[in-house]
Amino acid sequence: METRDKSSEGSGELVITRTFDAPRERVFEAWTDCDRFKRWWGPKGFTSPSCRMDVRVGGEYLGSMRSPDGHEYWSKGRYCEIDAPEKLVLTDSFADEKGNTVPASYYGMKGNWPLEMLVTVTFEEQDGKTRLTLRHSGTDRISPEDRDDMRQGWNESFDKLEESLAEQ
Repeated sequence: METRDKSSEGSGELVITRTFDAPRERVFEAWTDCDRFKRWWGPKGFTSPSCRMDVRVGGEYLGSMRSPDGHEYWSKGRYCEIDAPEKLVLTDSFADEKGNTVPASYYGMKGNWPLEMLVTVTFEEQDGKTRLTLRHSGTDRISPEDRDDMRQGWNESFDKLEESLAEQ
């Protein structure tokens, strides 16, 4: 497994690259099928009890992560570009359980989080494996500590994704 992540201070983008020992169709499906998505979404110790996806350009998703202490965090977005199994582009916002966009402060987070960010995920075939590159744009307004937490959350989610792909 190759792992590389970077973010340039002030670039507004968190970039993480991971290589998974699975064909890209399976990795892409883990992002676009609720049952598979719920297996890996969220940092270590979190579960994903709710997921709704309308995977088409203009379609929306709504999902939750539940922390070990039972607190739920909801997110939502809209699919902007879908090029299966090579690329997904989607918006990303904090939400309440009804799917309304809420500020990060709704969940007790401090700082100047944008109401909407953009996530671009590419899936490259490499000898039966998949090199996934995530670009989470709009992070230039958040603190370095929040960006580090975001990086850690994504990497822990990707650890769970790797485990779920091995189970299939």
